[in-house]
Amino acid sequence: MALRAQQFAQAEQIATGILKSNRTDRHAALLFAHALMGQNRGGEAIAPLERVARRGDDAEVETLLGALLCGAGRVTDGIAQLRRTAARRPPYFPSFQELAGQLAKAGQYYEAIGAIEAGLALAPDSVDLKLDLGRMLHNVNQIARALSVLQSAHDAAPGRPDVLTQLGRVLIVHGDYAAAADAFRRVLALYPDDRSIRAHLATSLFEQGERDAAEAALRAVIRGQPQLLGRAVVVMASGSHGRFFFSQTDAAKFLGGQSG
Repeated sequence: MALRAQQFAQAEQIATGILKSNRTDRHAALLFAHALMGQNRGGEAIAPLERVARRGDDAEVETLLGALLCGAGRVTDGIAQLRRTAARRPPYFPSFQELAGQLAKAGQYYEAIGAIEAGLALAPDSVDLKLDLGRMLHNVNQIARALSVLQSAHDAAPGRPDVLTQLGRVLIVHGDYAAAADAFRRVLALYPDDRSIRAHLATSLFEQGERDAAEAALRAVIRGQPQLLGRAVVVMASGSHGRFFFSQTDAAKFLGGQSG
């Protein structure tokens, strides 16, 4: 309950008390790790997790350990740990996702794609793995493949906002602006206050030539959040049917915001 309430210091205290009486209690070690991560001290949880991991196969513990090793700058050790965990059977699919994420952070994008594809070979219907693969393919500009994978994920889970968001972003690059705008509108129906999604919608609308609707979307982005003016100005200036202002003050006046 303390962890869910983001009372990380209290969660750490509880976990520490349990670990004092049983240094290899897996639940306490996991709680301790998450509590420290909430305080940006995840590296301090490596030793307790290593003690638990040495007791036997525990994919959840091993995956978190690999992530913390990478976060502590021990990237080679962390990736090696994640590779071992991803090789275990039965598979623990979060280990494939964590491995891919860490490989991508290390600049090994195609190895990251390979890690997700290995997971999908074992679970071809996994929407989460398809979403991750779509993101990574987008990052390496393999737009046609990304679109195919994400459309498959959307067909399997048509209401998932994370899938719709990533699909919309890829549709923009693909040039299908109407479909992208539809995807973003569906996300906004669930999360009307999501300003990032509204900015993506504005991009789609500008590219369709719907300048008034796009500018209205950008005004909603910065309403009450003047620090987002820069994002709005970039969206407005980069659109093929957008506007460019030489002065941030003029852009702020046009959008009804405040100059920085």
